[in-house]
Amino acid sequence: MASFKGTYEHSLDDKGRVAFPSKLRKSLHPGANERFTLLRGLEPCLYLYPQDEWERVEEKLNRVNSFSREGRTVKRNFLRFAEDVFLDKQHRLALPPGLMDWASIKQRAVFIGSGERIEVWAPEQLKSFDDELSHDDFDALFERVMGGGAETSNSSEGSNGDSKI
Repeated sequence: MASFKGTYEHSLDDKGRVAFPSKLRKSLHPGANERFTLLRGLEPCLYLYPQDEWERVEEKLNRVNSFSREGRTVKRNFLRFAEDVFLDKQHRLALPPGLMDWASIKQRAVFIGSGERIEVWAPEQLKSFDDELSHDDFDALFERVMGGGAETSNSSEGSNGDSKI
């Protein structure tokens, strides 16, 4: 399982291609085959999943109850803007125009390693998002999510022990 970390900013060319950061590329599992699924994130960014990680996400989504309104809504809105992308011979990703527009990515893109996935942001969107969170608020959030002992150590897991998406 890959674990992506770090922040990398790159320019886009006039065709919407952006160099994929070499440090992130070195973290790719060979099973990803330099193929990814790119989709709208839950914040104003894009989520980039390597193929092997995306297969795990799809397994979780396949367990969502498609007969419930909530299940259908979650699957529909998470998957409807998903696109398969790959690295070209120059290790660039071609970002689809619709996803670029949604995330306000124009001339530059910021790649953020986020564990099993990579977030792709417009620099201005990321700055705005970051400006909304003070250092003290982040400290309190970090303590709530990561601290607190055993009762919160599984807060990122569902009731059956499976990690959430």
